[in-house]
Amino acid sequence: MIRVIGIDPGLRNLGWGVIDVSGSRIAHVANGICHSEGDDLAMRLLSLHGQLTRVLSTYRPGTAAVEQTFVNKDGAGTLKLGQARGIAMLVPAQFGLTVGEYAPNKVKKTVVGVGHADKGQVAHMVRMQMPGIEIAGPDAADALAIAICHAHHGGASTLAQAVARAQA
Repeated sequence: MIRVIGIDPGLRNLGWGVIDVSGSRIAHVANGICHSEGDDLAMRLLSLHGQLTRVLSTYRPGTAAVEQTFVNKDGAGTLKLGQARGIAMLVPAQFGLTVGEYAPNKVKKTVVGVGHADKGQVAHMVRMQMPGIEIAGPDAADALAIAICHAHHGGASTLAQAVARAQA
């Protein structure tokens, strides 16, 4: 079994979701949203770093996955999102984890079946794959979808197989 954290980067709301993967089986562990605090950018990034560090300290994942940033018309917004994405990649790296990166369309295609699904469809399919879970919000649903995508595309299974071989 390998524990996977999926992270949906955002400057205001950074979603996270933790699942356990054993072969083709996945099980929900936890999910939530880190809300940035502070007035200036540096303090908001520091707030996200501290909160995400506590999440990784608590749940101790074995691998991580982060959604790639898409470029939109608002260049300043894209740059700020990129800085939040830097935190989303830095914290797992500080814990010695490998970090998989997935395009939003790949995550949606993996979980929903179509690459242009909306947030509601993503949340619905996450609930279908892990019945009975409470999802903290759309950003947490996206983070769980990222973790599921990582599990399905070999990020989790490859690592689990390598660990098993090393322990044998």
